[in-house]
Amino acid sequence: MRLVIARCSVDYTGRLNAHLPLATRLLVHKADGSLLVHSDGGSYKPLNWMSPPCSLTLEQPDEADVEDGVIERWRVTHAKTGDALLVRIHEVVHDSSHELGVDPGLIKDGVEADLQRLLAEQVSVVGEGLRLVRREYPTAIGPVDLLLRDDAGGTVAIEVKRRGDIDGVEQLTRYLELLNRDPLLAPVTGIFAAQEIKPQARVLATDRGIRCLTLDYDEMKGVQSGAPRLF
Repeated sequence: MRLVIARCSVDYTGRLNAHLPLATRLLVHKADGSLLVHSDGGSYKPLNWMSPPCSLTLEQPDEADVEDGVIERWRVTHAKTGDALLVRIHEVVHDSSHELGVDPGLIKDGVEADLQRLLAEQVSVVGEGLRLVRREYPTAIGPVDLLLRDDAGGTVAIEVKRRGDIDGVEQLTRYLELLNRDPLLAPVTGIFAAQEIKPQARVLATDRGIRCLTLDYDEMKGVQSGAPRLF
């Protein structure tokens, strides 16, 4: 992974066009070819990015760029869509590369892992006419917790969380985008399942056509939940 802090401007061209004016930013170039452009804010989300499969090409600045103070140009091009991310670098503040090795992946906490297992065993909680295809269905950006099929041949992808927040909705959105590109799976709908779903996450999920499902952990384990009882 290469980390570069630089004064730069960024232009994205393709299915949409976007421009980031000159400022100091963090450029993250990963071993899979992807490039992420971060500012010192906005939490985990980059200002712009290019996902794999893509390739980075170093270009010499043209005359106009040289007059503007550009010392280097990075062009990242998507292999399938032809979309391009052009970074014009004016000054490099920091440049380092690091070998991270193979990542073992996210290890879910006990409750979240149990919720996933229980939901896989009790797909009727999700709805009628559904059957489990696989747990931890692999995608290029990580595994989907559960993949189901309905009677009409449609596919349902489920992301399971203990507490559902906006990050979880964003994660499921990225999975759905990839899965719907597969003609053997499409159309794929999404369900965001959690013990507790934050209001903001519910609004975002609804806006994106993702169904929210609140899970009763005790009931799924076979333990009656709700108000305390004498017997």
